[in-house]
Amino acid sequence: MRADVHQVADGTYLVHGSNTNWVILTEGDAVTLVDTGYPGDREQVLASLAEVGSSPEAVAAVLITHAHNDHLGSAEYLRATYGTPVYLHEAEVPHARREFLHQVSVGTVLRNAWRPGVLPWVVHALRSGGTTHNPVTAPEPFPTAGALDLPGRPVPVHTPGHTDGHCAYHVPGTGVLISGDALVSGHPTSRIEGPQLLPDMFHHERPRAVASLDLLAELEGELLLPGHGPVHRGPVRDAAHRARERAL
Repeated sequence: MRADVHQVADGTYLVHGSNTNWVILTEGDAVTLVDTGYPGDREQVLASLAEVGSSPEAVAAVLITHAHNDHLGSAEYLRATYGTPVYLHEAEVPHARREFLHQVSVGTVLRNAWRPGVLPWVVHALRSGGTTHNPVTAPEPFPTAGALDLPGRPVPVHTPGHTDGHCAYHVPGTGVLISGDALVSGHPTSRIEGPQLLPDMFHHERPRAVASLDLLAELEGELLLPGHGPVHRGPVRDAAHRARERAL
């Protein structure tokens, strides 16, 4: 299966999977993979690495924005098969092990099934492994504070709300913000385009998700690579402010 890979900056690629994005940061022969799509996106994940001239053996680490199945999909596969470390915020580590699950409930989805786009999204999520038991056996907290010693030198930014340990990743060298689900530019269940929060039902604590937009607004950058939706070009602070306005 061909991956939908877009080079957005030097050594930086945004990949559109099935309703979810992941990011590849390259440096020489090594890469950092940020998120891994749904479990059903594995062929696309591997194809995207090949398309940028890399391989799963060359992945120095997998960074996870948050431990929902549409972002965690192939993390355990890469860890178990290739020994790739999987890093998350310390508050998200037990979530990745599935000691608990901060995720929209079936009941909440059913109550929102009348909304445009929700039923097609549900069907896709089910077919792609969105509700499978898919833990990471040995996830790890970030090994150091600040910039990580990985391709791209990404800096984790704790942005709780969507989940307790959600992290965005700031790449100052290229002016990139990998925002996960803290700030997106579209979603199959959203009727608007451009910078926004996901619909309310997806957030574990919506007020904290809104507050985390203020943290993102403090970051310098001109390229927003969201967990859902297309690349957004323009000041990150403006995108965060726009999403906050829409959330109020």
